Amino acid sequence: MVKDPLTEETIFRLAKPKRKGLLPLLFSRFLFIVLLLVLQVAMVIGIYGWLNQYISYFSVIMGVFTLLMIIYLFNCEMDATAKLTWMFMIAVFPLPAAGFLFFTKTNAGQGRIKKRVGELIESTKGIIGQPEDVLRQVREDGSGVAALAEYLNRGGCFPVFDRTAVTYFPVGEKKLEAMLEELKKAEKYIFMEYFIIEEGYMWGRILEVLIEKAKAGVDVRVMYDGMCEVSLLPSDYVRLLSEQGIKAKAFSPIMPVVSSHYNYRDHRKILVIDGRVAFNGGINLADEYINRVQRFGHWKDTALMVEGAAAKSFALMFLQMWNLDEKEPEYLPYLEDGGHCPENAGGYVMPFGDCPLDEDRAGETVYMDILNRANAYVHIMTPYLILDDEMKSALKYAAQRGVDVKLILPGIPDKKTAYALAKSHYQSLVNAGVKIYEYTPGFVHAKVFVCDDIKAVVGTINLDYRSLYHHFECGTFLYRTECIADIERDFQDTLEKCRRVTQDSIRHEKGSYKLMGSFLKFIAPLM
Repeated sequence: MVKDPLTEETIFRLAKPKRKGLLPLLFSRFLFIVLLLVLQVAMVIGIYGWLNQYISYFSVIMGVFTLLMIIYLFNCEMDATAKLTWMFMIAVFPLPAAGFLFFTKTNAGQGRIKKRVGELIESTKGIIGQPEDVLRQVREDGSGVAALAEYLNRGGCFPVFDRTAVTYFPVGEKKLEAMLEELKKAEKYIFMEYFIIEEGYMWGRILEVLIEKAKAGVDVRVMYDGMCEVSLLPSDYVRLLSEQGIKAKAFSPIMPVVSSHYNYRDHRKILVIDGRVAFNGGINLADEYINRVQRFGHWKDTALMVEGAAAKSFALMFLQMWNLDEKEPEYLPYLEDGGHCPENAGGYVMPFGDCPLDEDRAGETVYMDILNRANAYVHIMTPYLILDDEMKSALKYAAQRGVDVKLILPGIPDKKTAYALAKSHYQSLVNAGVKIYEYTPGFVHAKVFVCDDIKAVVGTINLDYRSLYHHFECGTFLYRTECIADIERDFQDTLEKCRRVTQDSIRHEKGSYKLMGSFLKFIAPLM
């Protein structure tokens, strides 16, 4: 079949990598926004400088003020490490630090979205029914899965499903093949929500199918994080996609106004097709994720495909984010059973989301529940290791009571600061019996927990403050599904390409990393 030349031209225009250089930057929307933000910050600094001439008259007041702020922090609901960071900042820079703390705690510019997110989650808490026979089965086996489900459903709608087939992808190349195959089968709708979409081969292949499906009458929706518009996509990309019949939105686009709104990013990676199949994992839509472009050696990443009723949970998560600015949100037509539930698929599947605007840290709690209930092993792949005290204690306690705790981290970092911070935790973890390995061929971007051959989580949640506290995240909790064996097998295969971190390697670590890690550790909660 001869393809429409216009379609080929359109795809090339929408998916080709943008030219980078000084001239496009000078005339870009991004530079304009940066200049306006710098101007606002300069105004604040100028006001503080003007007040500084009177500081001698207020030394006593400042001392009392600092003491009151420290007392406030002691009584504040906050991670202990974050409290220490804020106390240091307030002791050194009382007024600016207190202002910044007030700015972050009050979520300036975030009230409307926080209220709207709460309304959408509350209104959809029971929209997907929990199969009672499934809940009874996991409650009776004493695994703790039912208790975890009860906890998660306090803050959302995350049923446990059986008869859901799960396919595990150990690399991005495999996921792309499956995505393209399933996208071509779409008849009703395609929902895509990704942290990163970057122009290139991977996105071009996907975009070709999306345009064809949109022309055929399929409801195609694409949502990406607004940070993409800073360096990866044109600021009018929503309009360009709309011209092809694709409904598109950018979550929290960067605007020339200082706001804590930018602190909360949509880090999820979700694809749902007709409510019958869904994809989740760490793989974004950019060429480095399929090793077509190599920036940090081989890119090791993972993903899942779920087939059956559990796909509806991902459809709901997508629609909650999509409907943030919709006056009349619609759910039910997209949450009907999308297809046959595989009868021979064993085990249980529970997709879940994590919202940074509530009081729960669902992602971290799921991880710690696995660590605290483990008997034989917990094997973890994560790109970042920027730990709060609770997660660090959970890792150490599991190892100290005899559980085989192994972590695979990048051997080639994408961010030197994150790499140095990870290394700052090595000594304490290794002393407790945690085994740490670094992936020598390149960068590990996978977010995987696998435990005792019976439990696993694959999703978007890193072991760092941004994922655990500040991002919209999601994951797939698996219990006794057949693919858990594939996940553990992949872990062991990856382990063979790693170097182990030892007491000797820690002693001989580069001084620059030691110095950087020590310096950054006290401000890690703010990064």
